[in-house]
Amino acid sequence: MPRVNGRTLADVGDWLATHGPVVILIIVGAYLVLRLGRVLIHRLVERTLSRQATDNTTQELSAVELKKRVDTLEALGARVLRLVVVVAATFLVFDTLDLLPALAGLGLLGAALAFAFQDVIRDLVNGALIVIENWYSIGDVVQVGGVSGSVEDIGLRRTTLRDLDGVVHIVPNGEIRVASNLTRVWARINLDVTVAHGTDIDRASAVVDAVGREMASQPTWKRRLLEPPRVERVEAIGEYGITLKILGTVRASDRWAASGELRKRLLVAFREHGIEIPRPQRVVLVRDPGGSESAADGPLGESGGPTGDDAAGE
Repeated sequence: MPRVNGRTLADVGDWLATHGPVVILIIVGAYLVLRLGRVLIHRLVERTLSRQATDNTTQELSAVELKKRVDTLEALGARVLRLVVVVAATFLVFDTLDLLPALAGLGLLGAALAFAFQDVIRDLVNGALIVIENWYSIGDVVQVGGVSGSVEDIGLRRTTLRDLDGVVHIVPNGEIRVASNLTRVWARINLDVTVAHGTDIDRASAVVDAVGREMASQPTWKRRLLEPPRVERVEAIGEYGITLKILGTVRASDRWAASGELRKRLLVAFREHGIEIPRPQRVVLVRDPGGSESAADGPLGESGGPTGDDAAGE
């Protein structure tokens, strides 16, 4: 009878007949547990976090946050389940093959590896806390670890962000000490607009408030603006003009679009009502061949006379 590593083919066949079906059963069982577990996790997370939706705007925002939370918890739960099932199935297979005594002898090696991978363990623990305490969810725009961007994935070890330029940043969860969530439910429109000295401040404030009310009444922005933008106060009296502080409340994900739209509308309204936005001025002294000087002033960046050797300072 041919021999393989000291065993006859008959011995190998007997060994496979004894242990093979059990190993296959363990693998198939692990696969089924993973498939069934994902379905159960999805239902459990939805049942735990779901709430009845109505037409109220606040609850619409809650529904958006709920969707993010469900997706994040479901992804993390699936990963944890996969890790647990794989480890359990591995131990069962090793026990079936009588290899556990050999693993026991590797206990010291395991302790050394645990010490070497303490940063990995820290990442895992912090990743679990981030999800459990709901620091942020997939789809949020956050600032973490010195970078900012939209959260594309949250793993046990790292968070994946994509910034406005499309660059992907991988941030180890253990490095995250402070997380700033820019898209949690609502955000502020916070603009400083400067008007020229001599402007009627009450009139300028009325124009800004009217623009905010008009914007909030339009169908495109009606459900996105929670409080119309308005002049809150005179923020500063500076060298070039008077600064007005404009505040409003908007759905968090629309904070950038709303601020840009408001700036565009204010430019049109100020032009229509003759409200001037100041620009820095400069004075250019021009010397003629006779040695006399004349002055020409204009907006910064525009030429008020000859330049080069004929122009003398500002």
